[in-house]
Amino acid sequence: MQSVAAALERLGDLAASPTISRLANTFAAAGHELALVGGPVRDAFLDRPIHDLDFTTDATPDQILKLVKPISDAQWDIGRAFGTIGAVMDGETVEITTYRADSYDGATRKPDVVFGTSLDDDLMRRDFTVNSLALRLPAVTLVDPSGGIDDLLAGVLRTPASPEVSFGDDPLRMLRAARFTAQLGFALDSDTEFAMEEMCESIRIISAERVGEEISKLLLADNPRAGIEVLMQSGLAQIVLPEVPGLQLEVDEHHHHKDVYQHTLTVLEQAIGYEKSRGNLDPAGDLVVRLAALLHDIGKPATRKLEPGGVVSFYHHDVVGSKLAKKRLRALRFDNDTINAVARLVELHLRFFGYTEGAWTDSAVRRYVRDAGDQLERLHILTRADVTTRNRRKADRLGFAYDDLEARIADLAEREEMDAVRPDLDGEQIMAILGVKPGPEVGEAYRYLLEQRLDDGPIGVEDATRRLQAWWAARAH
Repeated sequence: MQSVAAALERLGDLAASPTISRLANTFAAAGHELALVGGPVRDAFLDRPIHDLDFTTDATPDQILKLVKPISDAQWDIGRAFGTIGAVMDGETVEITTYRADSYDGATRKPDVVFGTSLDDDLMRRDFTVNSLALRLPAVTLVDPSGGIDDLLAGVLRTPASPEVSFGDDPLRMLRAARFTAQLGFALDSDTEFAMEEMCESIRIISAERVGEEISKLLLADNPRAGIEVLMQSGLAQIVLPEVPGLQLEVDEHHHHKDVYQHTLTVLEQAIGYEKSRGNLDPAGDLVVRLAALLHDIGKPATRKLEPGGVVSFYHHDVVGSKLAKKRLRALRFDNDTINAVARLVELHLRFFGYTEGAWTDSAVRRYVRDAGDQLERLHILTRADVTTRNRRKADRLGFAYDDLEARIADLAEREEMDAVRPDLDGEQIMAILGVKPGPEVGEAYRYLLEQRLDDGPIGVEDATRRLQAWWAARAH
């Protein structure tokens, strides 16, 4: 958190930039108000990078478009119905929105769009006080009608209007509250927290796509654990991610196992640590890894079995969890690539633990790589993160074992070009050797040779031909 003086100086420098200065002067010359609003102003006080340039104005969308056309390189009006015009100026994207004074019917998220005439009124209808800040331009005057600066200094999330009214207008704001705790490290004020618990059911009127988008943003935040804990405490998780509260399994006096929910949060935190330390994924965060970490054990409640002697088993929770992950992510309208990648990681997350029970053959290592496919690096991260034991000796043993597995994978990859494992004969060669035309037999033969390749590594064309002919002859009988 910067001092107010330092933040205002930073905002002054931003306002003096050629793009913003030209935009502000254009609106002022036409007799219209213009203000930088929301996230950029907030982030100046938090000393965070400023990525988005969002403005608000008393000008109508038609007037905005007329003003920005001569001074911008491109414009778009896809958000015109909601008062927003976008433009590109000097390579920077800006969005300018007419003051809003919307009303809601309380039953759906679709507002009656009403344009306003007052900056203060526009700010008071926004989600949280820390986002209800504006900088009037070109005068560079800070506008804070709801006490957002005080809340920034205190690290508090509070709604400008009463939370009942704010969340009644837009229930998605409850998910945004959880997300901002994860992104900004702020705490909810008591009224906001109480209102979320009382109104959590209203999240059901929000579209699955928008819920999924908020969950994604929360998971990609610096501290997703804090946001997930808000979802849990408010009751929102039971509605939007019911598999997560389902991890809070009861432990009786005779059967003991680790707290699966707390274990999951630890795995998520450790996965983020490996993301950063290994440096092979998106430095802004990898959503697939984080979803897989959050969902990797959701098959445990359905597979828990109390065994004699106080033992608790979760046989096949990896397979069950993979199916449940697919079902939940589909319900939240995630894209197919993400769904399939997460489900695959959940299905494979236990595979490594057999490695510590005895040395794998090269064939087993090849199959591990084959089954992981393009998710191998993510599987490395998830598997390592899944070790949360407090037994240092056990943790070290598992860590050293995985180091050994990765070293063997690298060695085999270098010797055998394992990233592109395929049989020693292709389809054309198979058809020529067997004297068959394209059809199911070719695919069957190809799969046979692939298994031979995985078992024994590269065997060469001559040996592959001999094995194929022997297999074909045996198949005929």
